[in-house]
Amino acid sequence: AQNSCESHCGQLSGDCSCQPTCESLKECCADYRQFCLQISPHSGTLLGGADFIILNTTFDPASELVCRFNSEIDTKGYVDNGNRGHCVSPLLYESGWIPFVVSSDNGTTFNRHGTWLAVHHSKVSTEFQITLHNATEWQYYGTPNTGGSLTMSWDASLLTAVTVNVELWGYRETGEAYSDSWNPELRFLYSLGKAVPNNGSFTFVPHCAEKPFSDWEIGALRVSSSMNDEGARDVAALWTGVHALAWHLEEKFRKDSAAWAYDKCISWHETEQKLPDFLSEIADCPCTLAQSRADTGRFHTDYGCDIEKGSVCTYHPGAVHCVRAIQASPKYGAGQQCCYDHTGAQILTADSIGGSIPDRGHDWGSPPYRKPPRVPEVSHWLYDVITFYYCCLWSDNCHYYFTHRPSSDCRTYRPPRVGVVFGDPHFITLDGSTYTFNGKGEYYLLNTTYKALTVQVRTEPVSLENGEYLLHREATVD
Repeated sequence: AQNSCESHCGQLSGDCSCQPTCESLKECCADYRQFCLQISPHSGTLLGGADFIILNTTFDPASELVCRFNSEIDTKGYVDNGNRGHCVSPLLYESGWIPFVVSSDNGTTFNRHGTWLAVHHSKVSTEFQITLHNATEWQYYGTPNTGGSLTMSWDASLLTAVTVNVELWGYRETGEAYSDSWNPELRFLYSLGKAVPNNGSFTFVPHCAEKPFSDWEIGALRVSSSMNDEGARDVAALWTGVHALAWHLEEKFRKDSAAWAYDKCISWHETEQKLPDFLSEIADCPCTLAQSRADTGRFHTDYGCDIEKGSVCTYHPGAVHCVRAIQASPKYGAGQQCCYDHTGAQILTADSIGGSIPDRGHDWGSPPYRKPPRVPEVSHWLYDVITFYYCCLWSDNCHYYFTHRPSSDCRTYRPPRVGVVFGDPHFITLDGSTYTFNGKGEYYLLNTTYKALTVQVRTEPVSLENGEYLLHREATVD
């Protein structure tokens, strides 16, 4: 229908607009918010299970909601006692803004549109995560002097259930590496507890899993309503982060963890020799801590070693801060990590186990995501983290690991150039040229064929509150 946003989000509809800018321009169709959805919360873990509310509209209590993400994944929504609609986010092997549509007639018509932000699990607020108490014990369980009971906790109010199931899900990637048959798989393995009270805590004594379950070496725990079937996908749930499943590995690991890990390390070493070399296509690290923190266009703080959060660098002893290259390498989707000590110097694996480590799988994943080794977090765990456990943490064979993951130094690193626009306006270009330009209008500030980058600016007089203009002009970047 004309002048309605039903099924027209992002478009013009007759004499009014259903584009996001319509609110600031005050030209929205009257039903814009009813069909172009705002939600709360607007983001959550890419593992799924987030229950979010559809704002600014109500539904008939008899409505049967279906929420479809990425035009292919359906989850069951519901209407609460206040007639507000809810959706549940699904498992997504990608991060970023995910389009979704909503049907109120059980999937016959999808006429409401919104976007959901799927994020790396480490970026989700701790309020929405399951906490592993004494996390180090979880990941070293079964090694010498580590055993007993394990405890996890969560915010019980986030799950509208009297009893819950506590489930283990494993992750792996199948098929030939770097081929079309290479695929990710997050699978339900078994329940640690069924219909346990939803009191926000669960404690258990781990037992060795039988094969084939014990073959899954990384994964996450999920808590969801016991009203759901075990292993039901895309239901309201809370998750732990992905971690090494030491506590459920086979009996052979507990009898001699170092020998078990050594065998795994050698097997990984032999496999790695057959895989393509990604080291030659990753960028070198900044030389100093100061450079790494200033080069925000190419490097970003590593979630696991942040000087602003106390420098808890579990995998990089001696480091106070690490950064990761924001972009993965172009062909293999590999990542770069750079770590620094308290003096600001880069730590190298040639000198210390805490050195900077390049990654076959970028921790944050890389577009187009969804295929190994580009799946955020879990691909990285499979190729770069659990393998570190094999060779360095569960056994003393780091030389094998660092043969394939040596630190990159900073010999080819070049600090970024800075361009500035300020005043009436004054320009300092990327190559250091300076000039003043007082033209009024819209111009190209930067135009380059590299990465097809274009930056446009608008220059206009600065106006006072009474509407009069100052003599100088101000530049604003679009």
